[in-house]
Amino acid sequence: MSRTPICADCRHEVLWTVTESGKRLAVDPDPDPAGNAAVYRDGLGAYRSRRPSEDLPLMGYERLHVPHVATCPGRRGTPAPARPMTLPPGVSDLAAYRLKSLRRP
Repeated sequence: MSRTPICADCRHEVLWTVTESGKRLAVDPDPDPAGNAAVYRDGLGAYRSRRPSEDLPLMGYERLHVPHVATCPGRRGTPAPARPMTLPPGVSDLAAYRLKSLRRP
């Protein structure tokens, strides 16, 4: 039995694709004509995605999907967590040590 992938932020189903550059992109599983990611399945059954352009428009075997990051309710209006200015008691800052070790020849 296969599990359906879900978004860790909003717990909705997503479809994971591989872009032309080899990166993973989560898209909403239902096709949407307002989308900007052309999704298709390759010969091995993996989902692939690309950005349609005027030079290479949408092909007959592709469907438009919306990237999930654009519709995820768990990510909207949520700023990235800021790094604390002071560390809690008992926690050491290793940034200076890491910089020193990187400078060694």
